[in-house]
Amino acid sequence: MIKAVIFDLDNTLLDFLKMKTQAVDAGIQGMIEAGFNINPKTAKKKIFKIYEAVGWEHQEVFDDFIQSELGEKNYKYLAAGIVAYRKAKEASLILYPTVNLTLMTLSKMGLKLGVVSDAPSREAWIRICSLNMHHIFDEVVTFDDTKVRKPSPEPFKRIIDLLKISPEHILMVGDWPDRDVIGAKEVGMKTAFAKYGDSFGTQHSGADYDLDDLSELIEIVKTEND
Repeated sequence: MIKAVIFDLDNTLLDFLKMKTQAVDAGIQGMIEAGFNINPKTAKKKIFKIYEAVGWEHQEVFDDFIQSELGEKNYKYLAAGIVAYRKAKEASLILYPTVNLTLMTLSKMGLKLGVVSDAPSREAWIRICSLNMHHIFDEVVTFDDTKVRKPSPEPFKRIIDLLKISPEHILMVGDWPDRDVIGAKEVGMKTAFAKYGDSFGTQHSGADYDLDDLSELIEIVKTEND
């Protein structure tokens, strides 16, 4: 029986990659308009390489990029990039189409809902509050709560303790099999793979269920609890 459903945040509930791409594009354009003589495509590749090396939540990515290009800081270019990035980020931060309806339906079915995210606490909560989801979840666990990332069992154990529900009664939903599915299975949870958010071309997720749309969770839970 499923008593709780927990979710990864980025690329499971919201299209993080699309948001990040649009925000970076806007930031680059902002720096160009401020007078920075850079090629947009080349700049984008270099910025994403910094993210890949340091982490997707790296807050000084434009600082690092400008430093690498000019050999020194330039606060005009930096400010222009940050302002444009933030405006675009806010505008492009949206949920996948059926998320709200699915979450509300699951909640009305009497299930507890939670989030287990590798994002830092501040960034995770900003995204949750910006999307008006802060009243929906019973518990939220982020990187700062355990200082380790999935697939470590620690974030999953933390939310088990907070929800006070045995792992066999919890369904974990995520877009990254190597982290979300493996980590959840290790502690005894059921798992669902968010195929719609997959950016790796995954062929075999190893999850109990593969989702083409988040709304499929409703029938899965009904079947499990029948």
